[in-house]
Amino acid sequence: MSAFEPVRVVVVGVGEFGRLHAGTLSGLAEAHLVGVVDTRAEAVDKLRRDIGELVAWSTLDHALKASNADAYVIATHTPSHVALAEQVLRAGKCVLVEKPLAGTTAEAGKLADLVKPDSSNLMAAHILLFAPPLRRLMREAATQAPLTFFQAVRHRPATTREYYPHDNPLRLTMVHDLYVALAMMNAQEPETFSAWMHPHPAGAYDLATAELRWSNGSCASFVASFLTPPGMPADGFDRLEVFAPGWTARLALNPQPLEVWTDRASWPVGLDIHADPSCPSGWLAEELRHFCRVVRGTAAVPVGARYQDALQVQRWIERLESLALR
Repeated sequence: MSAFEPVRVVVVGVGEFGRLHAGTLSGLAEAHLVGVVDTRAEAVDKLRRDIGELVAWSTLDHALKASNADAYVIATHTPSHVALAEQVLRAGKCVLVEKPLAGTTAEAGKLADLVKPDSSNLMAAHILLFAPPLRRLMREAATQAPLTFFQAVRHRPATTREYYPHDNPLRLTMVHDLYVALAMMNAQEPETFSAWMHPHPAGAYDLATAELRWSNGSCASFVASFLTPPGMPADGFDRLEVFAPGWTARLALNPQPLEVWTDRASWPVGLDIHADPSCPSGWLAEELRHFCRVVRGTAAVPVGARYQDALQVQRWIERLESLALR
């Protein structure tokens, strides 16, 4: 068997999550971080302090012309995702695009003619799908009796509404569980949708609920909120419970099983992401390892991370939002 040739990767956008991508890639045996793209010299300098010297370009066009990268990670603000992904795809390279792929289904649909039918040149980033406990639960669901009901809750501190005044809990946080639902149901389209959102007295929304039903009788409920006390960590807490004939499962991915109390509670491992270049591990590392295998043609993009899945969940969000806000 031939040795795996590390995939040459460029990270576009080195804000908070882009730095995590770059730090993780710099420590993976499966990848070689060729460089980064960002117009902000201070952001690049901060990354260099974390991982050492690296090449940086101010535009994606420069990186495409000057680098020998096989693939690109798009970790910029959502409005720029489609245009940047289009540049990468037209150059014949593979791309991993942070979620959401776009702000609307119509915008995301602009890439349709460039994405291969199996989505092997575009993978939508969704680290939760690469959490080992969730993958184990999904394998269990595939071998046990079909799901009757599953419910997901995702709560964040009340201050989240202030940090993201233009987002609601459905679009900002429930979306993660909608991707999980799509994967658990093998991309089957729901038959019915319902949703509701609670308006906050100061404006915007602090609570969203939704329900999906499928033609096979399966049903799922979702709750996402900005209601927990501000003293809780920013990642709040998440739960997933599954019920079916003869079996039931409960999964608590956030926080991970490490909690520390001093003058206040903290979740040192709220989300299992460890971007330490000397030993990257956790969900993001597994996602990027899988992406490298996709680029080398040794793995397929999993259900939930394909281009068509991103379009499907985007349609779900828009439909649920319209029901909740009417």
